[in-house]
This record gives sequence, structure tokens and C-alpha cells, in this order.
Amino acid sequence: MTANLVDTREQFRPPEHPTEHFLLTTVVGSYPKPKWLNRARELADDPAHDFSDDHLREALDDAARLITDEHERAGLDVVVDGEMRRNEMVEYFAHRIDGYEFNGPVKVWGHNYFDKPSVVDAVRYDEPWLVDEFEFTTGVTTRPVKVPITGPYTLASWSFNEHYESVEALAYDLADLVNEEVDRLVDAGCRYVQIDEPALATTPDDHAIVGECLEHIADGVPENVRLGLHVCYGDYSRIYPEILDMPVHEFDLELANGDYEQLDVFTDPEFTKDLALGVVDVHTSNVESVAEVKENIRRGFEVVPPERLTVSPDCGLKLLPRQVAFQKMANMVQAAREVEAELDAGEIPVETA
Repeated sequence: MTANLVDTREQFRPPEHPTEHFLLTTVVGSYPKPKWLNRARELADDPAHDFSDDHLREALDDAARLITDEHERAGLDVVVDGEMRRNEMVEYFAHRIDGYEFNGPVKVWGHNYFDKPSVVDAVRYDEPWLVDEFEFTTGVTTRPVKVPITGPYTLASWSFNEHYESVEALAYDLADLVNEEVDRLVDAGCRYVQIDEPALATTPDDHAIVGECLEHIADGVPENVRLGLHVCYGDYSRIYPEILDMPVHEFDLELANGDYEQLDVFTDPEFTKDLALGVVDVHTSNVESVAEVKENIRRGFEVVPPERLTVSPDCGLKLLPRQVAFQKMANMVQAAREVEAELDAGEIPVETA
């Protein structure tokens, strides 16, 4: 796969986009769940209530439809259903992969608990993980749909390994399963897949393992399918420029939260892939003004030209109040559209490294 040679962006330009310049707008994935959905899950888990699996499925469908529409109303070019059906980024997939089992929650930070799974046998692909989710979402929107998938390195690193000789061996087997899932998504019509690897930033010395995992994932994927890698937190200088060799079109990076202190990391050597730049901070309920977001977008032009910049939040929005999350998205889209018009008018000088 020649990810750095094939332009996969233009297929996501809206048919009647008003400007020549196009800054692709999207979100990383997760979004605040409606309060009633959390209540529906509680009822479904409580045997004292007559709340069936069918009732819960209807509630999940309603939530996915609602949040997809919310993304449309914010103006996003590429939408996600907000991961309404997912409870946690590792646990959700582990329940769907043969070889995993669960032994109860473990405390991860503060008063937060995570049902950390254990790998007790060779992992195997049993049935599709996300195809139904993708097909439902495409059925309720006219916009292109992106599918985020937790990456194999994070699935391996954030699980107890009781079977494989190393995290590396487990990650490579999981990468083959992700490749099979991507194939099925592509067959269903998906053209934008994002691999989420937050564990990479916590153990950056393992970037070679992540790179090899991505080689497995990208194997056989058609050239018109856009592959992205989302990495958040950490010291990016410990994985750059090595990440440029990874077979993805786009790197989605958290930089707004650090006030772009690490932006210079990506200017030497030259950043040769597309950059999905975090332009709103998901760790604060303060809603950035359109003017502030426009300034953040312009920072991205220090690394890549406009035709290679994607505008996105830093990370998933799920921990924010829902109205705050929506306003951040709406301001982000408005800022992108204004910057596009200013680029068309020649009002913004663009100089890249």
C-alpha cells in the first residue's frame, strides 16, 4: 500500500462545497451518551425489570441515530455515531474476540474501574465487530461515515496476557484480526478507517511493533480506503519521524491540550503524511471561540499545506457535557469554513517546513 502517494481525501468533499480549498472536518470517535441510554443499560442489566435485549437494541439504535444527526447539525464532513454501542475501547472488542475472558473490574485511576480482560487462548476472529454499526449509521445519514477501531497494540497492552509469550506476539495476531474486520467493513462500503493506539504514547519505544501491526492491517486494503492512526498524550519526539514509515494516510494527534508545544517536532524532518490536527481541547468544558479555533487551524499550516490538513478535536469528546461537545464541534466546523474562504481569498500566507 502506497499510503503517501494516493489521495484519499477528495472523496469526502461535499458535492457543493462552496470553496476551492477543503479542510476535512471530522471527530475522533466517542461522544457523550444521552443520560437515558445509560439508564436503559442499567435496566437491561437488572433482572428485576422487564427490559429485554430488544428494548436495549432499540435504545442503542435511537442513540446512534440521534448522535449521528447531531454530528450532521454541527456540519461535520465525515461523521461517526459517537460510539453509542461501545462501553469501553478495549472491553467492547475483547467481548467479540475468541481467546479473551473477563474476571472482574480493576481500578485504573481515581474512582474509575475498567473491566480489564485476560487473553487465555489464541485469539481468533469469530464474527464481524462493527459492520452492523457501520451499516446502521450509513443508513441514517447522507454524510460519509468513519469507523474507529481500537488498535491491536492497545488491545494487547491493556489486557492481561496469560497465553502468548510476549505482547508483541499477541499484537501481531490481533492485527490479523483487525485486517479481517477492515476487509469486511470495506466490503460493506466503508472508505475511512481510523486505528486508535493510545497505548503507543505510553510505551513509545514499541513504535516498531505498532508499525508492523499496521503493515498487517493495511495488507490488501484498497488504495481508495483512507487509513488513519490516532495517538494521544505522550512525548511525540520519541516516535517521530519513525511513524512516517507506517502505512497510513493520516496521523491524528492531540496537540491543543498542550498548547501546541510539540508542534515543532513535526517540522524536522518534513511531515510527509496528512495531519489530523486537534484544534479543540477535550479536557476542558471551556468552549473555544471560532476565532480561537481558526488560530489553532492556522498552526497546522506550519506542518502541512491546507490540502493535507484534517480538522478534528484532540481526542474523543465522551467525557464532556453533551451541549459543550456539540458547541465545540459547531465552532470547529465554522472556523474551518471561514479559514477555507480566507485561503481562497489569499488572505492567509501558508509556509510549511
